[in-house]
Amino acid sequence: MDTLQAILLGIVQGITEFLPVSSSGHLQIAKELLGVELEENLTFDVTLHAATVLSTIVVLWSEVWRLLKGLFSRRFNEEQAYVLKLVISMIPIGIVGFLLKDRINEMLDAPYILVIVGAMLLLTAGLLAFAYYAKPRPKETISYRDAFIIGLAQACAAMPGLSRSGSTIATGLLLGNRKAAVAQFSFLMVLAPILGETLLECVSGELTTGIAAGPLAAGFAASFVTGCLACKFMIEVVKRGKLIWFSIYCAAAGIVAIASYLW
Repeated sequence: MDTLQAILLGIVQGITEFLPVSSSGHLQIAKELLGVELEENLTFDVTLHAATVLSTIVVLWSEVWRLLKGLFSRRFNEEQAYVLKLVISMIPIGIVGFLLKDRINEMLDAPYILVIVGAMLLLTAGLLAFAYYAKPRPKETISYRDAFIIGLAQACAAMPGLSRSGSTIATGLLLGNRKAAVAQFSFLMVLAPILGETLLECVSGELTTGIAAGPLAAGFAASFVTGCLACKFMIEVVKRGKLIWFSIYCAAAGIVAIASYLW
């Protein structure tokens, strides 16, 4: 992998991590188009995910700092309740990661991966369209039950091509939660799982140096910068309720992915 390829993949990761179009699916498609064949993809992918985590913290720093300050209060408060909801939402993806991680990795290496990605993109399109047209009764706050259900959606999005942000945001909206609250919750709930996965892989020694430091740093920088821009953009998009355009895009991308494999 050269530096230009790393930058392009970093841009793809940074943008699609927050837009409801599946970062894993688009990263896989981008690797196929660029002809990138790494014997060890894990180090590079983890680096890009770390960059998007950092961009989330930067963009939502005021909220992160508020939660951190309230977390250490002696009395149970609104911030502690919110953090508890985030923890509850992480339980399903933790179980999926523990039980099915190896099978998901095997799926990514399968020759028919583009068919899977395409099918999941079509499913993402359907979910976004359903959330756009549905009119559930509005709620003021995300409940503990809602947090767990949104967490289940995140766990399902472990499938390559099924958008994590799209699944969690659409699920939150279908449950009747406010648009801005759902977008923020969706972006914050992924921080701990990604950081935890990165830490476990570092401790287990699974990360390798199969890619040079230059392209690795370039990919990280590109993913961080585009991630910051995409995070801000997506929050505004969700507030305005324009998810239908992403549904159309996911449907088109899914068809193209499947067609490219069949042809």
